[in-house]
Amino acid sequence: MTCDRATDLTRRDLLIGAGALAGVVTLATASGPAQAAATVGQPAPPFTASATNGANVSLVDHRGKIVVLEWTNHECPYVRKHYETGNMQALQKAARGKDVVWLSVISSAPGEQGHVTATQADELTRMRQAAPTAVLLDPRGTVGRLYDAKVTPHMYVIDAKGVLMYAGAIDDRPTTRRADVQTAQNYVRVALEAVMAGQPVKTPVTRAYGCTVKYP
Repeated sequence: MTCDRATDLTRRDLLIGAGALAGVVTLATASGPAQAAATVGQPAPPFTASATNGANVSLVDHRGKIVVLEWTNHECPYVRKHYETGNMQALQKAARGKDVVWLSVISSAPGEQGHVTATQADELTRMRQAAPTAVLLDPRGTVGRLYDAKVTPHMYVIDAKGVLMYAGAIDDRPTTRRADVQTAQNYVRVALEAVMAGQPVKTPVTRAYGCTVKYP
């Protein structure tokens, strides 16, 4: 299975964004007024999305806990690398064991690679023995665009005060080679350790790699 590869996330992308040369980047959503886009070091943009069990999940519901956002597409070979080696599941389980909320987000549009129904998403979770707190369905791409999620996997860490502390790649090996998981520096694990210790994240923004998110 192939995908469009993208490695174009830079600090400029996060802090400025296309079409905005200064100030705060905004995103108009169908459900309400424009919201501030995600910027590392600033409050993470609030959102509400439907989980696979039909419940609405809001970021504000988890204030007081560290939250990880993981953009995913099960057909993407970069995502498959981390799931087929058990790397993503191990990270999920370790995080949740420390009371971290882990939200996997699927922003693939209907008819596009990676789009799934709620039932299919739950089956993937079961088959892969994954351990997210919830899987969120974002077929219109509203949440994905709010966070400027460009690829899968694209990772974000939000601290207990609701501040976005990390955005970027899962690790420093932008390949589909499974063997690279063993020697990679896992940026998300390092960011989580820093946030849990109340310390700044040494590398708060990295270049995300993977398949482009299949937005509508």
